Amino acid sequence: MSLVLGGISPVVLALLVSVAPGAAAAPRGEFDWPLRPRPAVVRAFDKPEHDWLPGHRGVDLAAGTGRPVLAAGSGVVVFAGVVAGKPVISIDHAGGLRTTYEPVTASIPVGRKVTRGAPLGTLSAGHEGCPTSACLHWGVRRGHDYLNPLALIQRAPLRLKPITRQ
Repeated sequence: MSLVLGGISPVVLALLVSVAPGAAAAPRGEFDWPLRPRPAVVRAFDKPEHDWLPGHRGVDLAAGTGRPVLAAGSGVVVFAGVVAGKPVISIDHAGGLRTTYEPVTASIPVGRKVTRGAPLGTLSAGHEGCPTSACLHWGVRRGHDYLNPLALIQRAPLRLKPITRQ
């Protein structure tokens, strides 16, 4: 007896996952929420059709000023500073991914290796359009392609169905 997923062989499924846009953003289970407990998403990812058009290249997560911000996945801190008047932290991860966190006052230096869940700094107020006392803007990209960060952590149930050969 062999196992298939909805009539798709494991080999075909692996090929589909490896080439599906955004599906291979990162291996499942390597990333988690950058805030604890799990925050409310107050503004969703909205990728524009073209790079120069308006959109929202990340998600905004509700939180309070001073809350610890955690590394969503293991990697190396490649930036911890101010961009356009906002404190920002960026981490490079395996597979060419880079996550960004703002406005976050860093507690770790550039070059530091971090593991998933490691404290990066504290959330500051001042994220435009935030309906709560503070919001974390969390983004992810591969190269110049922005991806939905929620795809890193949302897991769909996997159901394998047995088939019988006759």
